[in-house]
Amino acid sequence: MSLTSIEFLVFVIVAVVGYYIIPKRCQWMWLLLFSYIYYASAGIQYLGFILYTTLVTYGTALVIHRIDQTDEAHKKDAKQKKKGVLILALLFVFGLLGVLKYTNFIVQNIDQLFHTDFGPFHLLLPIGLSFYTFQSAGYILDVYWNRCEPEKNVFRFALFVSFFPQILQGPIGRFDRLTKTLYAEHEFDWQRIERGVQRIIWGFFKKMLIADTAAVFVDAIFNQYQTYNGIAILGVLAYSAQLYADFSGGVDVVIGVAELFGVEMDENFKRPYFAVSITDFWHRWHITLGTWMKDYVFYPVSLSGWMGKFGKFAKKKFGKTYGRALPICVANLIVFLVVGIWHGAAWKFIVYGIYNGVIIAFSGLMTKNYREWKKKLHINDKSTGWHIFQIIRTFLLVNISWYFDRADTIPQALTMMKNSVTYFEPAQILNIQFGQMNLKYTPVFIA
Repeated sequence: MSLTSIEFLVFVIVAVVGYYIIPKRCQWMWLLLFSYIYYASAGIQYLGFILYTTLVTYGTALVIHRIDQTDEAHKKDAKQKKKGVLILALLFVFGLLGVLKYTNFIVQNIDQLFHTDFGPFHLLLPIGLSFYTFQSAGYILDVYWNRCEPEKNVFRFALFVSFFPQILQGPIGRFDRLTKTLYAEHEFDWQRIERGVQRIIWGFFKKMLIADTAAVFVDAIFNQYQTYNGIAILGVLAYSAQLYADFSGGVDVVIGVAELFGVEMDENFKRPYFAVSITDFWHRWHITLGTWMKDYVFYPVSLSGWMGKFGKFAKKKFGKTYGRALPICVANLIVFLVVGIWHGAAWKFIVYGIYNGVIIAFSGLMTKNYREWKKKLHINDKSTGWHIFQIIRTFLLVNISWYFDRADTIPQALTMMKNSVTYFEPAQILNIQFGQMNLKYTPVFIA
């Protein structure tokens, strides 16, 4: 059920009307019912997967909490047991994601490397798998670190995992924030309904008018990149607009629909194309994924024992400045390798992630040098001109990454990048044959 379909609008209207008619104590149950109806509409066979993730993370959180209640005399043993339970649960949860999403990618590479013929396997890929897996994993990690209490009611927890507006493309919710309004009782409020409807309409405008219009041009160029080699740069610029309008527009719809029920969700975009660095871009683009990676990957890696040893080694070998920066750089590289893998099962996405990670890591290493260069060149980094330069520079770097995100293969991305700087023939626009498009592209963020 697409977010912009008539069926979805009717579904939401029925859900909202019923939500404010039934007794308030039953509102969260109503949302759970409609969330599972929505999920089942994509295929009854997918329900088993979301139930599996729900039950594993629900049970794990309770076990971890129970271990935490161990008396002081057994705290050391309890800590090891608690860690073991966490690791096992994460293996079960991410193992399902890995098997369903990446098995064929691994098999394909094995076949190419060893000239075998094992695949592909016909595996189901449930909608929203990446999103509810990350959200559920974040929950058990929060319980493990005592950031929140575990939910005792399995049905209430099931609503947290499956809340239907966000299941397709996020935002990735945090249990302590989302459930404050998700489980609450809500009075009908015209102002809240008005805000939600306005947000939904704005999302429709971005998705249906901007993104869908840009997609026609983007598909024509990327699907026939050898024919329209002189306007490759226009294709990636159009894709930049398409991707932002489609993704942020979808999130606008999601947040607007949640608002109709009185549920507050985290913002996921904050004017990303006005970022002044790649780091700043990831603070503005898919914000909930970035904060998830920071809290659950970056900090655990950078504060781990092995990273501490690496930091001591780096200080001895390269001095204090680089010794402090290198562990952070390595942690960032790991984070963006994971980001690339999360985006999709293809080498182009891994390159996409590494590209972002390398830029951020290199910028961290060169921070001191940048300050010195700006001082020598008498650059006022507080000036409007410098700010504009940073925005343009970042926008160009981001668009380079979009070649890998949109192209079918790495060679295609590199060819189009080369054409963008060596060959420009805008007159090719007049000859585009839109009827020859192969509309097979699906944004990776819905998986």
